[in-house]
Amino acid sequence: MLPLATFAASAAVGVGKALAGALAKTDSDTMDTAKATASAKARKTANDFESMFLENSMETLTQSSGTEGPLGENGNGGGVWRSMLTKEYAGAIVKSGGVGIASQVYGEMMKMQEAGRAGA
Repeated sequence: MLPLATFAASAAVGVGKALAGALAKTDSDTMDTAKATASAKARKTANDFESMFLENSMETLTQSSGTEGPLGENGNGGGVWRSMLTKEYAGAIVKSGGVGIASQVYGEMMKMQEAGRAGA
C-alpha cells in the first residue's frame, strides 16, 4: 500500500472514531435531526479531508527548482502564490467529483457512527 494511502486510511479512522464518539452522546428524541446533521458534518469532513490530501499530494507537482515560469521564486512571493494555487486546484478537483477519497472516507465514517450507536 502506498504511504499516502496508509496515511489517508489511518486519518479517516481517527476522524470517524471521534465523530462516532461525539454522536453517541446525543439524546434519542433528537436522533433524526442529529443523524441528518451528523451526515452533513461527515460529508463536509470527508470532502475537507480529500481536499487536504490532494493539496499535500499536489504540492510536489507545483514545486519549482528554479526561477523560471509564472510562479518563479522572486523572494517569498512565488512560494505563497504557489501554495494558494495548489489549494485552489485541490478544491476544484473535489468540487468536480474528486478522486473517490471523500466517498470512501464518508462511507467508513457512517459505518463507525452506526457501530457507535449500536454499542451505546
